[in-house]
Amino acid sequence: MPNTQSEWLRQLPYLVHTNRELGLMLRGTKPLAYFGDFVGREPEICIRYWRMFDRHVAVGRLIKHELIEACPDVPRLAHRRLLYVLPGHEWRIDAMLMLLDEPGAWSDARERRFGELLGYENWQIDYWIAHRPSFANA
Repeated sequence: MPNTQSEWLRQLPYLVHTNRELGLMLRGTKPLAYFGDFVGREPEICIRYWRMFDRHVAVGRLIKHELIEACPDVPRLAHRRLLYVLPGHEWRIDAMLMLLDEPGAWSDARERRFGELLGYENWQIDYWIAHRPSFANA
């Protein structure tokens, strides 16, 4: 068993979308990208990556939805939810936000829906659910 999440992800029988979102979206194979972070605490590399997406938003290739909310546990912090979708897939924004805001514990059914909304194939989601180690849930 690999010791780190990155080692484990490299051993999957498919490529995960992480750090490949923009290219997959521009090829039309990924309908939605979701990012979450704390406002003002984002790594510079994330900000540069989001700017690359924003260039495509500016010319209509992608649609952007940004939601900034106060953190209930730490009111001085604000949490950003940043979603990009392909035109025609705007419905995925509301579906993803509803899924993320659904009360209760995260479940395999919710994990499946999350993967579907992001554009993973059913066999990839099945594999992920069946084989993910505990650190993949963190």
